[in-house]
Amino acid sequence: MADVSDLVARLETARQDRAVFVVGLTGAVAVGKSTLAASLKAALPGAQVVSTDGFLRPNADLDATGLSMRKGFPESYDVAALHVALTAVRAGPAEFRGYSHTTYDVDPALARTLDRPPVLIVEGLSLTRAAPLDALIYLDADEADIEAWFTARLLGLLDAGRDDPASFYARFAHFDAAASRAFAASVWANINRPNLIEHILPVRGTADLVARKGADHSIVEIRGPRP
Repeated sequence: MADVSDLVARLETARQDRAVFVVGLTGAVAVGKSTLAASLKAALPGAQVVSTDGFLRPNADLDATGLSMRKGFPESYDVAALHVALTAVRAGPAEFRGYSHTTYDVDPALARTLDRPPVLIVEGLSLTRAAPLDALIYLDADEADIEAWFTARLLGLLDAGRDDPASFYARFAHFDAAASRAFAASVWANINRPNLIEHILPVRGTADLVARKGADHSIVEIRGPRP
């Protein structure tokens, strides 16, 4: 059985004497990237966390280009801008865009400027070896567990959206329990699973560290660093 402290120890070894240590954390939708990033931030003095979600193309842009149903796929991100920010933060102030999980869209008001944090953890999709990272972590789990976690999360968002007119999910307030579950199954089968198979899983073999989770969300194994 492994835990976050094991992962932190491996990162500290890889960090060496870098003034700014940029760590990427990727894996499937709903696998727990944000939660693990928060745990790493708490364990690494001075660490900051940003998300690739802020570098999604705005919904209006996705709508105009017919990519709304490809949100989360590589082409839905402004990857060039993300790479620019990850490079710039090593030398001075850099702006990282923000994203609202209420409106399900990029929100300029949530942008943050970071100036050479000792550790920067960038979590989310669309991270590959092409990104200017010092280390890349892949958070892994069985597909059945990931689907169950995704379904539970989406059902929670649908339920919360019934009472929040500002929520993106308010438009689904008419769904009953069966319709909500059918919707979650459709999103997984038609969007998230294809993205996982085609674009996310291939990154696992290139990651410096692979942290594998069990069905209870605990980290059960850590592999790496990559040679």
